Amino acid sequence: MRISNTIIPTLRQTPAEAEIISHQLLLRAGLLRKSAAGIYSYLPLGYKVISKISQIVRDEMNKFGGQEVMLPIMQPAELWLETGRWHVYGDEMFRLKDRHQRDFCLGPTHEEIITDLVRGDVNSYKQLPLLLYQIQNKYRDERRPRFGLMRGREFIMKDLYSFDKDEEGLAASYEKMRQAYINVFQRCGLDFRAVEADSGAIGGSSTHEFMVMADSGEATIVYCQVCDYAANIEKAPCQPINSNEDHAEDKVLALVSTPDVHTIDQLVNFLQVPAFRTVKTLVYEVAYEGDNELIAVMVRGDRELNEVKLYNLLGCTSLELANPAIVKEKLGVEVGFIGPVGLKVKIYADHEIAQMSSMVVGGNKPDFHYINAIKDRDFSIHELADLRMAEGGEPCPKCGEPLSMAQGIEVGQIFKLGTKYSDALNCKFLDENGKEKPMIMGCYGIGVSRTMAAAIEQNYDEDGIKWPISIAPYQVIIIPVNVKDENTEKASLNIYQDLMKLGIEVIIDDRNERAGVKFKDADLIGYPIRVTIGPKTLANNNLEIKLRRTKEEFTVNIDEAIDWINTKINQELDLLQPVYPKD
Repeated sequence: MRISNTIIPTLRQTPAEAEIISHQLLLRAGLLRKSAAGIYSYLPLGYKVISKISQIVRDEMNKFGGQEVMLPIMQPAELWLETGRWHVYGDEMFRLKDRHQRDFCLGPTHEEIITDLVRGDVNSYKQLPLLLYQIQNKYRDERRPRFGLMRGREFIMKDLYSFDKDEEGLAASYEKMRQAYINVFQRCGLDFRAVEADSGAIGGSSTHEFMVMADSGEATIVYCQVCDYAANIEKAPCQPINSNEDHAEDKVLALVSTPDVHTIDQLVNFLQVPAFRTVKTLVYEVAYEGDNELIAVMVRGDRELNEVKLYNLLGCTSLELANPAIVKEKLGVEVGFIGPVGLKVKIYADHEIAQMSSMVVGGNKPDFHYINAIKDRDFSIHELADLRMAEGGEPCPKCGEPLSMAQGIEVGQIFKLGTKYSDALNCKFLDENGKEKPMIMGCYGIGVSRTMAAAIEQNYDEDGIKWPISIAPYQVIIIPVNVKDENTEKASLNIYQDLMKLGIEVIIDDRNERAGVKFKDADLIGYPIRVTIGPKTLANNNLEIKLRRTKEEFTVNIDEAIDWINTKINQELDLLQPVYPKD
């Protein structure tokens, strides 16, 4: 490919809208252009990267028995109503009506439609197991689309669904996909971890997320450096940690003035008490099927409430911090000074609250707090549970060693669904004895477009992107220093054609631009190997090769250059290849 025949609109300045590195570089390198908030057009170089990631995903799905299908983007509401998710999925779902006023949605995921497909054509244990997948656009109406491809309203995803006759079969399918995902992200050249996670709106009994490690990641994980334990902090279980307080049954509850104290830090400084003796009480509005209520939740002042754990405990359809005006109207208290004493709602609390001999809590009126509050004497708790976020340094739940923390970007997730969807949609088969049973399901997603962005978050420097060679838009760029010099142009074209014959992906910068401009664009876009040809090096029958990742430079004889480049590419690709079991 000649750059003069392509559309690669590189930018020297960073667009104001781009907040994180991947978003900035995707725009600056001419891979993406914004069409609307959270919706992007892929330019040729960007789509080449997407196609390469998709092909790696496709290869690994096929190796493990996956069969590719293509399901409709527009899905009828009836299927979602059958599973009960039409209302549960919430405002993220794009909903629309056809000319006959029938309800449809743009697919945020495809459990319903794939289960409907299978129930119509699969009815015997002899047809199982099945692994069906697609690579397709998904649609979710994010409240705040941001960070480019990290949180968009339209994105590219691979979703695979497994159908098995029993739990043993599901376990085998799950393990196949876990290994396939490891292979995918290894081949993409990423540093990643598989972590235990929450299943969210998808549901199911077991799930793992695949996290690309990056400081810019929105997800926080805890992991053990001794054993193999790793989990999203939304999922990580927390053991109550005793603060070793003295018993305080004889302390008297007292309401004390705390003027202009609005935060835990201010409270600690004002009362001169440790943070672990303070408590935050938060009021939430909880929605169930056809019902709403206010509840209060207590966690230690030095902890953070885990809303995912609270949501799972309550089994509700939605959960939001209550509006201060509603709290004032219904409970007669001001947000910021809420405490459990005399509060007329159900109170849920983290396990650590039960271990506190006394505590400082909100006084339920502005600028006042209670000191020496004691559970059961001064207030009652409806239910105790693990409701807090895990923290670094806590004991590993598997081996007891201190946990470490890191940031990650979620690029994939696998779920054991069980019979959640097959029961709801009556997706059944006849077993060996002619007995009807529900199929046991799993689902497995990879964010293809997000993987492209995550690769950049891990692979960049001050000059631009440093693509892993397996997913780079082109593996080699040839830069003739002076396209008007006949010998330079001829040598460049010869190298270009010889590389093409070997199947190497190569692009030639044949623009009539200064060499410095070409070098800057090459570094910005991130071609792994740069070949520079000019009159000075040609005089000695040489050319210059620079590796983007390491910035190493080599002078290579032009007659040896093709073998040199081919060998280097194969070495780099071999380093990314998984070890496949002999079958």
